[in-house]
Amino acid sequence: MPKTPPESMKHHLGERLNEHARPHWPQLERVEVRHRGAFAYIDGVLTGGEVLPLCRLRLGEVLHTWGLAIYLASRDGYQDNILPSGHPAGSPRSPRLCMRLYLEGPTAWLTPCDLALQNEAGACRRSPATEHLR
Repeated sequence: MPKTPPESMKHHLGERLNEHARPHWPQLERVEVRHRGAFAYIDGVLTGGEVLPLCRLRLGEVLHTWGLAIYLASRDGYQDNILPSGHPAGSPRSPRLCMRLYLEGPTAWLTPCDLALQNEAGACRRSPATEHLR
């Protein structure tokens, strides 16, 4: 069983998620993180105060790795997910990418180049720095 994350990691997780939420999910006033053992429950708080359960992160066996479970309203529960790497746990970046896909839909994975090509606005050169996003 994974151990409980240290207080500094809990604080850092909340800060990083809120920093990420501001530009990507303007409909959210903030992201709240509740911790219970090895789990971090992530809720989005709308401007009017409504709280939406989003996902649950699980601290992996190795420090700084997290697994992701998406909240399903139809089940009123969480469903474990495999990260884009194909592994059940990964760096904090992997669950954030999955959260973007969940909240923004399939276009969350598209780069500006992909969108330009999709809109037939012309070819766009992909830089080596963004190649991993394909």
